[in-house]
Amino acid sequence: MTMTQKARHFHLDQISLFIDLDGTLAPFQLTPDVVGPDVKRNALLREMGMRLNGRMAVVSGRSIADLDRILEGTIVAMAGSHGLQRRDARLDLVTASPHSGLADAIREIKNFALKFPDVVIEEKPLSVAFHYRQNPSVETVARVFCEDLAQRTGLKWQRGAMVEEFLTPGMDKGRAVRAFMVEPPFLGTTPIFVGDDLTDENGFQAVQALGGFGVCVGAVRDTHAQFQLESVSAVHAWLRQGLQNNYFSLEAEVEPSYSRI
Repeated sequence: MTMTQKARHFHLDQISLFIDLDGTLAPFQLTPDVVGPDVKRNALLREMGMRLNGRMAVVSGRSIADLDRILEGTIVAMAGSHGLQRRDARLDLVTASPHSGLADAIREIKNFALKFPDVVIEEKPLSVAFHYRQNPSVETVARVFCEDLAQRTGLKWQRGAMVEEFLTPGMDKGRAVRAFMVEPPFLGTTPIFVGDDLTDENGFQAVQALGGFGVCVGAVRDTHAQFQLESVSAVHAWLRQGLQNNYFSLEAEVEPSYSRI
């Protein structure tokens, strides 16, 4: 996989930063509840949020309440549940109403999960996720089940890294980014979105349409992101370097043959 080393510098006074949590700021764990506060990471995020004058938002599939638990309130602006919850820089919260089919989906997924060891059901305010990181062999049969369930309930079926999730339709990470970008303090800046999963692709597309850049974390794959960072630790190092230099530097450009742009 060919990378071109064309460093791009983005001064911190001119950008807004949108960043995912799991697989980006925090390593994946066997179950979602294992992810918790980290003193060094949260101190880094607090410092970056202050340096950007609040132009930083965490955009995640987790609920805002769970994000606050993990990040200990270091970041004010957040989009949780893939944008179905959004808290702006003034602490105003906008949240969707649960889909009428969500309760039935939760019941059916729980019954389905009884057939398999080492799977986890994660209930969220506006969605439900079926995790099989500890039992990857479930993936094929889970896809068949999920496709049928989505058709019957009208819920949005979203695939992620070893997870199948059903959400209330209407939002995604890209729409959340667009909503932030028409509000202070984000308005008029260049957005950068950093994420690792298929669920982050809407975010990559949104920032590109707004004149910004996407950064895909992990191995190079087909993506709308223009740049790449290798790992969670590389993301942390990139943030620290940005604070030290007063600009973000992006060097690993996704080779066009891998990029859906």
